[in-house]
Amino acid sequence: MSSDDRNGPGIGVDPAYALRQLERALATLRAHGERTVRDRAAAKARRWRKVLDGIIDGTLVVGSRRPVKDVPTWATLEVVHGGFATGSLLAGGPLRDHEIALARQLEVAPSRYALNVHYLGDEGRAELNRRLRSGCYRIDVPEEGALLVVAWLIQRGEADRAEALLDTLAPFFDRLRFHPVPTASPPVQSSSVRLQTVAETVQQLDRVTTPVDVLKMNEALGVWAPLYDEAVKLFLETVKGEVPTLRTDASGRLVRREDGCPIIQGGWPCQLYPADWGARAGALLEEYREQRARNQLCGKPDRPKENFARLRGYLERCVRDPSALSGRDVGMVRKILASFVTRHGVPGSAGLTASRAKQTSVAARPTYRALADVVIARLQGRDGSGGIDAIDPVLAPVTVEEQRSFQIATGSAVPRHLAHKVARCLEATADELVRRGVIGSAETLARVLPQMTSRIRAAGIADPDLRRLYAAVYTSFRRRRSLLLLNLESQVRLEELPWVSAIDAFRTDSPDAKEIGRRTLREVAALAVGSFPQTIVPNKLLRELRALIRSSGLDLPVVDELAADIFMGEFSGKYVEAAKIAARLLSGTLYARYYGVPCDLVQRIDDLSKRYRHSAASSAEFAALCGSLARLDGKGRWSVARNGAIIEQQQVLTTHNLAVLFDALDLEAALSPRLASLADACFRWVCRKQAMKVAEWKPQLRALKNCAYAWRQMVFFLSLVEQAELQAFLRSAEAHLSGQNERARARLGPALAGLRHVASGGELDADGRGPRGARRFLGWSTGRHWMLGSRSETDR
Repeated sequence: MSSDDRNGPGIGVDPAYALRQLERALATLRAHGERTVRDRAAAKARRWRKVLDGIIDGTLVVGSRRPVKDVPTWATLEVVHGGFATGSLLAGGPLRDHEIALARQLEVAPSRYALNVHYLGDEGRAELNRRLRSGCYRIDVPEEGALLVVAWLIQRGEADRAEALLDTLAPFFDRLRFHPVPTASPPVQSSSVRLQTVAETVQQLDRVTTPVDVLKMNEALGVWAPLYDEAVKLFLETVKGEVPTLRTDASGRLVRREDGCPIIQGGWPCQLYPADWGARAGALLEEYREQRARNQLCGKPDRPKENFARLRGYLERCVRDPSALSGRDVGMVRKILASFVTRHGVPGSAGLTASRAKQTSVAARPTYRALADVVIARLQGRDGSGGIDAIDPVLAPVTVEEQRSFQIATGSAVPRHLAHKVARCLEATADELVRRGVIGSAETLARVLPQMTSRIRAAGIADPDLRRLYAAVYTSFRRRRSLLLLNLESQVRLEELPWVSAIDAFRTDSPDAKEIGRRTLREVAALAVGSFPQTIVPNKLLRELRALIRSSGLDLPVVDELAADIFMGEFSGKYVEAAKIAARLLSGTLYARYYGVPCDLVQRIDDLSKRYRHSAASSAEFAALCGSLARLDGKGRWSVARNGAIIEQQQVLTTHNLAVLFDALDLEAALSPRLASLADACFRWVCRKQAMKVAEWKPQLRALKNCAYAWRQMVFFLSLVEQAELQAFLRSAEAHLSGQNERARARLGPALAGLRHVASGGELDADGRGPRGARRFLGWSTGRHWMLGSRSETDR
């Protein structure tokens, strides 16, 4: 990003970030109109207040892998946005419903300690063993699998291992829940994945509401418009002569008098009354009162200045005594009738009948809330902890039986946005969910991958009960949110959980399991790169790729995206190793020439050393090279922008995992027919983003960074295609850019010129400049980014 960032000097964690998050949540709580949004904001405010209190009183050490005092690293913490721990434990807190029910059943004190101890007795262990065999349990947080492991070890005669594990767990029996959530049925074993469970989908659907404005409109069209028509019809029966209308010219415009008032023509109302007129008028007024008692959203019918309200007032007076109307009153009735007829037509006429029928049809359409209720009913008969294997039955049009139950017209279709919510619990292959749009980003792909990797990681366990337990613990562990860490510290690993460590001896990495892991790794990597080519592999997805890498028996240096605001100026050895792989793969290619990568120099780096006792070894030479390529001399003032520029050069040198994955997994062969189209998708994505007008400076800089990342991925893909494909891409890109708005052409023209210049054999200088305004596109700058131009140009 640019030096427009507002961060001051110094490296570390700024408590002001937490304060800003708290203020934002409180502002939403005060101002938002929807209760559900306010409730979420209140919960968010409570969590951020815990963060701030912990920082102030010293009970939280932000940036450490053990941020909460007297709490082991393996305990699952509540973590809010940005990696801040609140100090709360997700396996702790108040007893949950199933725990309260169990305490009542056992007639013991409703305490976590008593329940944990219960599962160490004969009766409790017998229950755990039954659940192990049946699979009738759920693990929401990893701690809930601990006593199941103890029971399994004891059953297998591994008393020493069980005792050692209990020695670790016992000090926390009063704070943490170490037993599983009981379920009526085991989870369905499937090779498919889902984004969320049926129960979670039902909760989302249950939050669907119908906007008040829509309800008001439906009431106006379905209830009040027909009654207004009837009131007009009654008064037209009293007209002597032609039906009153407003005079119009040949073009249909109103003809007005000199004072601007429209000219009324036709007969006069209130001149003659049919025999049963008074009874019918009274019935209409009574119907209005009954409808008003039931329908009160739309206030228009009661507004004194509205014609419907005025007409009802005259109708009431006529029912009591028609002679009570003055000449002025009759003139007003005549004007209302003339206005109505001129605008809508005579009640009962073909035109007005067709118009009202259309409006009635609109008003009768089922609301999203009503259709959500239908879908919820269809889902509620299914296992809430699982997914659905077919979506069409859930999204079928409303049936005759449902019409009777929900008062919705038979054949009503489920709208697209509700269908999208339902699709989130569809169980299918990850590839199928991507094609359906259920998985719409690499981050979302990362959410479902633990369902695959858990099975692969558990494949090396022979005992089926333990294998199922391991997979459940693994999946719940992957839901843990990452902590904000400093000093090259690493996130807590699954193997650090004492109950997982206790069963490691029972895992074997068989050749078959390794082959499955390697095949899945290649498929997932190809899916991520091929489906979301403009996006760098996010850290959440990298966690799952690392798990698959370990299952495959491989050792690949995949690297994380680093946060510029807490970057400590160091890169661990895996960054150097990844850069060397990229240099070997890309030496002499378009990528290396466009970004000025010194491939030979990268290959010679060999200075890894440890700076911190508990951290990984780092390379000062590699960090210095990144700073040099970023055109920084190391003497400038600390800033997020300087950090970002250095990190970006690291990403250039490592290709942020693309080279490592392509090299080790032969992704070039898997994606070869699509590389040019992937590059084209990147370019078009960048064009869309740069064509948008973004007023705020932070979103501007964020968009620049993301576009530069997509551009880098594009150049990588183009470096692997034939020369003919590269030239075809450049022609297509020129044509596409010429059709964009002025903002996109001005910003991306120099970047495309720079790419064309290098592709034709030219070079860009150390500052990324070339002839005729050609530029290298990078996302970070310590000054105002050249793409943003002057402030006045940005504001246009």
